[in-house]
Amino acid sequence: MTKEKLVQVIEDTRKILQEHHLCDHCIGRMFAKRLGVLSYNKLGIKIRYILKQKNPKSCYICKNLMSDIDIHLRKMLEISKEYEFSTFLVGAILKPSILDRDDIIRSKFKLRGIAGIKSEVTREIGKRFGRKTRTKVDYNNPDVVLTIDFKKELYEIKPKAVLLQGRYTKNARGIPQKQKSCGQCEGKGCFHCDFHGISDFNSVEGKIVKFLFDKFGGRQAKITWVGSEDESSLVLGKGRPFFVKLINPHKRNLTLSRKISLDGISILNLRVISKIPSDHLKFRAQVVLEVETENELEPYVLKALHYLKEQSISLRENHSWKNKKRIYGIKLKRKSDKSFTILVELDGGIPIKRLVNGQDVEPSLSSILENQCKCKFFDFHKIALTN
Repeated sequence: MTKEKLVQVIEDTRKILQEHHLCDHCIGRMFAKRLGVLSYNKLGIKIRYILKQKNPKSCYICKNLMSDIDIHLRKMLEISKEYEFSTFLVGAILKPSILDRDDIIRSKFKLRGIAGIKSEVTREIGKRFGRKTRTKVDYNNPDVVLTIDFKKELYEIKPKAVLLQGRYTKNARGIPQKQKSCGQCEGKGCFHCDFHGISDFNSVEGKIVKFLFDKFGGRQAKITWVGSEDESSLVLGKGRPFFVKLINPHKRNLTLSRKISLDGISILNLRVISKIPSDHLKFRAQVVLEVETENELEPYVLKALHYLKEQSISLRENHSWKNKKRIYGIKLKRKSDKSFTILVELDGGIPIKRLVNGQDVEPSLSSILENQCKCKFFDFHKIALTN
C-alpha cells in the first residue's frame, strides 16, 4: 500500500461519504483491491479514523447486514450441528434493494473490479463458519450447501447424497425385492410415510433402506438394482449387487461391517463410493430352476435342452423380436416323470419364467421339449457384473 494510493482512496471515500453513509465493511470492500488489503473491515476502520468520521447508525448499502453477520452465523451453526461434513458452500438470497444500492454506488463513483455485496456476504459468513466448524469451503463438490434467504429470513441446509455399493443375499422365501410406494404421496414423501416415500420396510428394499436410515440418518433412498428376483426366490452365494443413493444423510463417514445380518437377508461388503454406474448394467447369473411339465418326460429327452447353449435367446416386445441374449452353461437333473432341476448360466435380462413357459421368448424350454413347462421357483446362486 503506497502513500499516494492511500491518499487517493481517502479522497474518493470522502466524496462517497458526503452523499451516503457506509459501514466500515462496505468502505473497505470498495477500496481493498486497489490497496492490496485482505481485511475489508480493518481497512474501513482505518479510513474512517483518518477522515474522523463516526460509524453511521445504518449503512446505505447493506442496512447493517455486514455488522449482523454473527447473528446469521449462530443460526447456521444451529441447523448444521446434526450433520457430519468436512466441506461446505454458502449461498445467499439478498433483497433486491440491497443489490440495487450496491450497483448504484459502484456505478456512480466508477468503482470497477470490486467484489459485489452478495459475494462478500457469502465470503464473510463462510470464513467465520469454517473457523467455527473446522471445515473448508468447496466450490465444486461440497458435503453440504447452506443457503440463507435474507428476504424471508429462512435458513436451509442441503447435504450431498451418500452413494453406496454392496450385495445382498436372501435366505428366506416370501420376501419381495422392491417395496411399494406410499399410497398417499406415490413415493414423493409425506407425513404419512415419514417422508420416506415407501409403504413399509418388509421387502429387500425396505430392509436395506431402513438400515441405512438408522445408520446414516437419511430421509429417502433410491436403489439401482442389478437384475431382479421373485418373492419366492432365494439369492445365495456372494449375493446380488446393488447401488444406493441416500438422500439427506446426517452422517457420511461410518465404519460398516463386511456382513450385516437383517431379518431374512444379509448385506455384504457395503461401502461408500464416488459414483453410481449407469442404469443399464450388464451381468451374468447362475440360476437353479425347479420345473414341472404337463406331460411325462422320457429320460433321454432332457438332453435336448443343451441346444439352448448354441442359440441366442430372443424376446418379443411391442410385437417385434429383439434383445437377443445368450445362455452359457446348462446342467440337468431329472427328479420325476414330470419334473426336473436345471442349473443355467445366462445373460441378465432374460425373464426366467418366460424362458420356461415360452411366452414371448424363443427358443424356450417348452418349445424345445415340445412339452408345456412351468417354473415352480428359481434361486440365484451367482451374479456377476460384466461391464
